[in-house]
Amino acid sequence: MTDITTIGEVLIDLTQTGANGDGVPLFAANPGGAPANVAVAAARLGAKTAFLGKVGRDGFGRYLHMVLEENGVETAGLLTDEAPTTMAVVTVDATGERSFQFRRGADCNLAPEQVDTRLVEQTKVLHFGSVSLTAGLSRSATIYAARHARSCGVLVSYDPNYRASLWPNQEHAVQWMRIPLPLVDLIKLSDEELPLLTGTDDPEEGSRRLADQGVGLVLITMGGEGSFYRWQGRTGRVAGVATTVADTNGAGDTFLGAVLSRLVRRGEKPLEGLTAEELEDILAFANRAASLTCSRSGAIPAMPTLEEVEKGVKCHEA
Repeated sequence: MTDITTIGEVLIDLTQTGANGDGVPLFAANPGGAPANVAVAAARLGAKTAFLGKVGRDGFGRYLHMVLEENGVETAGLLTDEAPTTMAVVTVDATGERSFQFRRGADCNLAPEQVDTRLVEQTKVLHFGSVSLTAGLSRSATIYAARHARSCGVLVSYDPNYRASLWPNQEHAVQWMRIPLPLVDLIKLSDEELPLLTGTDDPEEGSRRLADQGVGLVLITMGGEGSFYRWQGRTGRVAGVATTVADTNGAGDTFLGAVLSRLVRRGEKPLEGLTAEELEDILAFANRAASLTCSRSGAIPAMPTLEEVEKGVKCHEA
């Protein structure tokens, strides 16, 4: 059995790394895509993971396939397509914050009948994000996979990672980002995305509204302030970890990958019997992992190993 299977986009993050002497921006072709990031983050932290999606029949596609395999992610569900591999051009400002422009391609073309249902049925967690809900066949494939997972008793995880440039307008985005909520057991969203889905920027009230729609575990990332949770009627905050930020790209995916990597250790039903104290320990671990990603550039290349996160804990305790 696989611990975590993710479905959606794997792509090239063409990420700004600086500028040359004439002020011309320089870019690195980093592997990325939120669901792929989550799979790699969890794998680096000890989970057995798999990925479902599409890349192009090109050099970038072959590179992404290799990166996933090198990081221990099962790629039986990664297909190739005649469309080019998707790219995201990521510019970074002086504070490390990002802006995105997408060049969509193969990731949009995963059809429902191409979803490897074996992987969906034989996993503890199925995770997806909202980018694959934006357009194309991948929208139907993602919803199909989530429904199938739900019917099989698989925990469904969702990250409504809002990318404005991928939607016709905000109203259309919110409509589609809310559609999967009845299928979702665990949601991770940022404090910036909270009002989009719930109509309020208050974590207590926003998380209550999500819980009222059937979401069991609500996690809200709050940048340097750490994370907020709602679980079984209880809420709390777990402090962040101070770090010098180089690039926030992939930090949220590392956080979620870390959370899922800890939850699946608990057994085939990752949320069964989970206490608030256990959850806070898991979130503290995830905050540490995310802080390490923020301290380095890129998404997948910046993600820490289990040894690095645990070493940080020992140093902190010392």
